[in-house]
This record gives sequence, C-alpha cells and structure tokens, in this order.
Amino acid sequence: MDKVRVLDVGFVSPVFSQAIFHAIAHAMTPETPNTIVLVGPTDPYVSIGYHQELEKEVDVDYCREHSLPVYRREIGGGAVYLDRGQVFTQWIFQRNKLPAELEKRFSLYIEPLVNTYQSLGINANLRPINDIHVNGRKIGGTGAAQMGNADVVVGSLMYDFNFELMARVLKVPSEKMRDKIYQSLQEYMTTMTRELGETPDYAAVNREYLNQVARTLDVALEYGEPTAAELEMAAEIEARFQSDEWLYQKGGLRQTGAVKIHADVYLVEAIYKAPGGLIRSTARLREGRIDDLTLSGDFTILPAFAVGALEQALRGVALAEEPVRARVREFYDSLQIQSPGVDVVDWVTAVMSLKAQMPRH
Repeated sequence: MDKVRVLDVGFVSPVFSQAIFHAIAHAMTPETPNTIVLVGPTDPYVSIGYHQELEKEVDVDYCREHSLPVYRREIGGGAVYLDRGQVFTQWIFQRNKLPAELEKRFSLYIEPLVNTYQSLGINANLRPINDIHVNGRKIGGTGAAQMGNADVVVGSLMYDFNFELMARVLKVPSEKMRDKIYQSLQEYMTTMTRELGETPDYAAVNREYLNQVARTLDVALEYGEPTAAELEMAAEIEARFQSDEWLYQKGGLRQTGAVKIHADVYLVEAIYKAPGGLIRSTARLREGRIDDLTLSGDFTILPAFAVGALEQALRGVALAEEPVRARVREFYDSLQIQSPGVDVVDWVTAVMSLKAQMPRH
C-alpha cells in the first residue's frame, strides 16, 4: 500500500465532524491518497443511520429542547449520542485498497484499535464481525460504506460515554424500556475511563493509535491538510446534513423494535392485547435467551407476587415457543394463579411477540 495521509482535525463543530469524511470520499479522485481522519465534536449531537426514519428513532422534542442537533449520516447502523468523549477514526481509502471481504476489512480496521487499547492495559479483543469487546463489554462500534470512489470504514477511540443521554435521546415506547436501555448500556458497554479509572491523555492515545495503524498496514503515515476541493465538498455536505429535506427523508426502513447493545445483547419491547388486558413485555435478550424481563399492563392477576415470580421463572429460557410455553405452564401448575382473561397461551404470545421485533439475519 502507498503512503497514507493523516488528517488530525482535532475538535470541530458536530456537523463538520460528520461532514469531513463524507467530503473526502465524495471528492476522491484517482490522485487522492488513502486517508485516515482523527476528529471529535466540540459539542454533543445525535447521529442517525442512513436508512432510519428520524421520528421513529429519536426523541426529537427532547433533542430540540436541549439544543442537541441531529444529523443523518451516509453509513447505516443505529441512532447514537456523540460528544467529546469519542475521537472518531475514519478511514477513506481508494477502492480495492482494503480487503474485498467485509469481515476481513473490519478485522484490519479494528486491529490497531485493539492494539491501542491493549497498550493501555485494557483487555480488548475483536468480536466478529465488527465489534470490539473488553471482558464481554462493547467499547465502541464500527461501520462501513462505499461513497463515490472510496471505501469508508469508521469507528472511534472510546474515551468516555454518556450512557444516560444515550438512553434519553432514543425514541422508545415506554420509560420502563428507557430504564432497561440505560441499565443494559451500563452493564454491557465500557470506555477507557471506566477501565482505567481515569481518562487517559488524548494526544498520547491518538499517537499510539497512529503508530499501531502504521504497523498494521505496514505503511508510512504523512500528516496533511484537507484540500480546497475537499473543504468545498465539506461545506456542501454540511448544508445538506443541516437541511430538513435530508434529515426527515422517508423511505428508509426502521431497523427493528429492538435496541442493540452489542452483538449478543438486545433490548426489546412488545405489546400484546389479551382478552383480559394489555400485556407489555420488556426484555433484555442475550444470545437468544431471556436475560432480564419485565411484564406490565392493565391485566388482573392474583396472587400479587405472581408477575414478579413469572418474570424470574422466564429468565434464562430460550426465546422459542416450546420452552417458553413449558415454563409458563409449569409456573401456572405450581401456583394457584387467578388471571381472568389472561391464560398460559396469552403469556406465551406476549413473550414470543418480542421475537417479531428482533432483526432478521
């Protein structure tokens, strides 16, 4: 591979932190060097995936009231809260300069991130296909796209993260679901600050990351500046990203009713109307099993502790109809349950409704 240009942009406006890598990609000519950008936002904002519908994914009123801008990127994935706790590591390479197979491309991109974390004493490892985990917790995400003549891979150095605001900016069907998201982010995500007990020096970590990039790619890195053409393109993209037409565009598909915490963990909520009342199921699913479950609604059930006991009984059960039915039937047989208009079949249907909200692979 030829030399790689490094643009260490520093902290810039939120919209420019997104626009810069798009601009380099869309302005790329055969003469443009493969480029790595390090950049962070001066202020908080929310970024939504290319295929998402804004008002289905983000609490727009909350963001407006708290002066949190929202921008749609040209890379897929979910809505995410971003701030100065992250330094984005954006690779914009000529076509055919990165592995053609996406899994290998992510592996190459993630290697210097993993090595940087490990150099700090953080036990980071690749979790295929495109996650980085530290002892089972995710430390940042990655994404890829093709833009113009470029292959683009993006991620971040996760210095710190505001779990509370991440849970707050999402559009969710209930506050119970929001509480579960916050709890699960705390449990299944991590940061450098959390792992080390303090925030490491940004400049030192960024330098180490670039050293690891040079070793991984076996190339020389050359610091540079954006060209006039790239800055002109960035200005055009900033204007587009700030337009309502771009932000509110329809036609994208809501990914699912589930919120992905990491590769094996999802938060999901479903509503089922039984004859005896509405049942709301809010669950954390881990590796296809019910890791945590809350059942609520306007049904009647006696004894009063039965709902909590059923929640406990279903934890650890695979989210499949037969094991769920067997566990609920066992639960009903073991206690003298009174639940007018809500029977075993209704609980099974309510819980299995969660599966319909999960992404299809």
